Amino acid sequence: MAGLKIKAGDRVQVLTGKERGKQGTVARVIPSTRKVVVEGVNSAKKHAKARSAEKPGGIISIDMPLPVANVGIICSKCGPTRVGYAIDGGEKRRICRKCGGDL
Repeated sequence: MAGLKIKAGDRVQVLTGKERGKQGTVARVIPSTRKVVVEGVNSAKKHAKARSAEKPGGIISIDMPLPVANVGIICSKCGPTRVGYAIDGGEKRRICRKCGGDL
């Protein structure tokens, strides 16, 4: 399976679904299921049992994965866009499909 064009640490915006319009940073990429986890987006409540004095129980909020097709990487000039590639001097780099600038 080919790798994904969105990497951990990228700034992305959710394009579809109930979280549409929200922005965040990619915390984790799951290539096997083609999903990404975005910080502060698509949160779910989870009931956690107390494990020790340092880890008390209660209801915690956890970020759930989103399909990579539902997020767009944010270009500093033109907003959410798609990723393209350019090869300069044997070096591959990611570029914005709208303006051609580096991502």
